[in-house]
Amino acid sequence: MGTQRPNEGASGTGRRALLGAAVLGAGGAVLGMAGSARADGARPGGGQEGQGGHGGLKSLPKPTIVGHRGASGYRPEHTFGSYQLALDLGADIVEAGDLVPTKDGHLVCRHEPEIGGTTDVADHPEFADRKKTKLLDGVSTTGWFTEDFTLAELKTLRAVERIPANRPHNTLYNGRWEIPTFEEVLKWQDEQTRERGKQVWIYPELKHPTYFRKQGLPLEERVAELLRRHRKDRRTSPVIIQSFEPTSIERLDKLVDNPLVVLLSSADSRPWDFVETGDPRTVADLVKPAGLREIASYAQGIGPTLDLVIPRDAKGNLTQPTALVRDAHQAGLILHPWTMRNENPFLPANFRKGTDADAYGDVFGAYKVYFATGIDGVFTDQPDTGVLAREDFVGD
Repeated sequence: MGTQRPNEGASGTGRRALLGAAVLGAGGAVLGMAGSARADGARPGGGQEGQGGHGGLKSLPKPTIVGHRGASGYRPEHTFGSYQLALDLGADIVEAGDLVPTKDGHLVCRHEPEIGGTTDVADHPEFADRKKTKLLDGVSTTGWFTEDFTLAELKTLRAVERIPANRPHNTLYNGRWEIPTFEEVLKWQDEQTRERGKQVWIYPELKHPTYFRKQGLPLEERVAELLRRHRKDRRTSPVIIQSFEPTSIERLDKLVDNPLVVLLSSADSRPWDFVETGDPRTVADLVKPAGLREIASYAQGIGPTLDLVIPRDAKGNLTQPTALVRDAHQAGLILHPWTMRNENPFLPANFRKGTDADAYGDVFGAYKVYFATGIDGVFTDQPDTGVLAREDFVGD
């Protein structure tokens, strides 16, 4: 997800053992970790989506656990190592990936078009002259940008941990994986579906679509073409598409039939496409009943920041839930807020333990409070923790 943001097959004992293994950096050959709580009693469908093998959004467990950029709490984000581990740890959906274009028009998976913090590009002297300062959605940003590289050039780079201060153990994997393309992700999804005997879901995000459209690299048409090619452009397809720009989702609604989600940042922010077109509305306007009804005319869900579900006070403690869950459900929208993370700095103040930047707080307590609001799912950097929290919650 974007820079706009700040977070029953196996037994409970088995899941707790898996959690411990993941924290120690174990690799993850643990399979068959499907969640226990199925929406409407439905089961996830097997087989290829192109063969119509499942029931769409209603087949997903609730609350749905979305592996945020994979299992990014344990591996460098947006790598096949991170995506694979997310499935091994029980994620219902993998956010694979944040989509940005290359100079020659391919879509690759990176947190942002600027890749200085997520790859080893700075260690490549042959690319030193590619470092630039650009205005990215109104923010002056210096670094290396995917749109200045061909795919072949990007494939010479390797991924690194984005937030090493919070995740020093993840730096063990720096340099291990290359940058995946979206087409590679679609093929990987099919392979994993076959190997695991259950439908694997992905949740790609279109990054900065207005910015890229101005550069002659429109994202929506590229995404739609790939989805059509792989027969994953249907309402029941296991691909949910998201973006922070509502007009991008509106455009996609005319190109594909996939489930669509509008991402929502802080209440006082404005989507960049609104800024560009002079639309004065803020996120605070979009989360009102009228705004939600409008979103429901072209999308099936919203992805709000957790603070829009339960605000925090001046000290960072959780306060009382807003009406967002109720209002969104009344408009017919699902809610998949972001992002749950185990580490102290990302948790509400009243759920932190100690002050270490990489230490875990009472994340299970936080999950319980958020799940109690009625959200349909949540993005998490540690999918195994989310699965355990759901197991606790649905068992209460």
